[in-house]
Amino acid sequence: MPVLRASPIKARIQGKSKSHGILILASGFSNVMSYKAESKLKTVAELQSLIREAQAKGLRVVFANGCFDLLHVGHVRHLQDAKALGDLLILALNSDKSVAALKGPGRPIQSQEERSEIVQSLEPVDYVVILDSPSADELLLELKPDIHAKGTDYTVDTVPEKETVRSYGGKVAIVGDPKNHSTRNLIERVRLKARCD
Repeated sequence: MPVLRASPIKARIQGKSKSHGILILASGFSNVMSYKAESKLKTVAELQSLIREAQAKGLRVVFANGCFDLLHVGHVRHLQDAKALGDLLILALNSDKSVAALKGPGRPIQSQEERSEIVQSLEPVDYVVILDSPSADELLLELKPDIHAKGTDYTVDTVPEKETVRSYGGKVAIVGDPKNHSTRNLIERVRLKARCD
């Protein structure tokens, strides 16, 4: 987090942060100045343009998708490994409606706005788009990323969108650590600990 040191009369910014900055005046008074970096949340049209531009420069675009309801180490490892496959990582975040359809009653725990803000803060993620469908097929056809990265709960042959990705010449990759982390398990562990306390 950058710290701005200045006299009460003149101030100059010494650094830039992706999240928040703090202004400290030499006279001992402090004033918190909050700013947000440019949003990584994009529309499909914005992403189409960004992806075509990146691919025209020879950059490899990777696509990952998921609910990311309660962020855990499995999510982080998945995104790190996905980003390692290319130059630009697009994360399609399931909307509240699609999370409820996929995961059932009581989900999501966090709203799509909160989940979006959290994943936007992660270094491997270059852009985020909201996925309002349980399936990523249509979005993959619209964006045409070079690689579709899925977690280790799949194999290349069991990825639901594999035929869609292959239809435009893309590749499917399996990334992340063994699937022994899940939001469902995290919720259950919290419930068990709460009962014991």
